[in-house]
Amino acid sequence: MNAPGVEEGSILSNAVYDRLREGLMRAELAPHQRLKVRDLAREMGTSETPVREALIQLARDGAVEIKPRHYIRVRRLNFDDYRQIRDMRLLLEPMAAERALLRITPAEIDALVGVHEALIAAEEGEDWPVALQTNFDFHFGLYRTSGQRQLIDVLESLWVRIGPTLSALYPDAKPRYAARHQHENIIDALRSRDPFALRLAVQLDLIEGGAQLADRLKQADETAPAAP
Repeated sequence: MNAPGVEEGSILSNAVYDRLREGLMRAELAPHQRLKVRDLAREMGTSETPVREALIQLARDGAVEIKPRHYIRVRRLNFDDYRQIRDMRLLLEPMAAERALLRITPAEIDALVGVHEALIAAEEGEDWPVALQTNFDFHFGLYRTSGQRQLIDVLESLWVRIGPTLSALYPDAKPRYAARHQHENIIDALRSRDPFALRLAVQLDLIEGGAQLADRLKQADETAPAAP
């Protein structure tokens, strides 16, 4: 049986981990952003130990890089990393959306409409942090309706790694679409209960919406100096 102090420390570490993980998924942290244990502990009102433990876990998750005595920072994805994660998302996110189609209610669809409208308003107002967070809320507001806990866990693990990279969408790689916004097509497919249209709209949202970001990552890799 664990001593009370050990159990309390574990609870604190988990709370810090969950908070940092959510920030990574929501693109609140940028690639190569330095993470200082002392500052995070002060911000979260804890000692430094649970912060260190949470950062070690995030490093195991592939979201954070730790170089002892030098830095702790958010991991930066290269183009190949981004493409591999996108390929997994292209398989799993349409699956989650289709499973959600079996359970989602009209009221929940209406809620997604409101989230999408908030995203568009944020883009028009150039409020990029809100745009990024409402995009996350739109996607996971749909996927979590599926009730597929194992599937959602896998998707969250992918977004923990890719979320900071998505912070580069605005303003220079803002999502663009060949016709209407794919979120609108997702909503229409949900209302009409059309699984094929839903899967296609989710896939095209990832492909079209992330095309400029993928190009920028590829160009950055091509122009980066060779490693010694």
